[in-house]
Amino acid sequence: EHKNKLVPGFTEQHNVDRLVHAAEFSCVLDAIQREKCLKKWNRKWKLRLIEENNSEWNDLYENCL
Repeated sequence: EHKNKLVPGFTEQHNVDRLVHAAEFSCVLDAIQREKCLKKWNRKWKLRLIEENNSEWNDLYENCL
């Protein structure tokens, strides 16, 4: 949906269509908590997280299926 701009909102407005960071959690509540935490991070910290794990900014979408 995000890749095809079918969901209105941030991803559509800012042309976001690549998954550059992903993490696996055994508990959905832990995943939600981590996402809320990351949303509070400043841009520099988020960029560093991506660079450490995906320095070429590859689209990780296919790996998550």
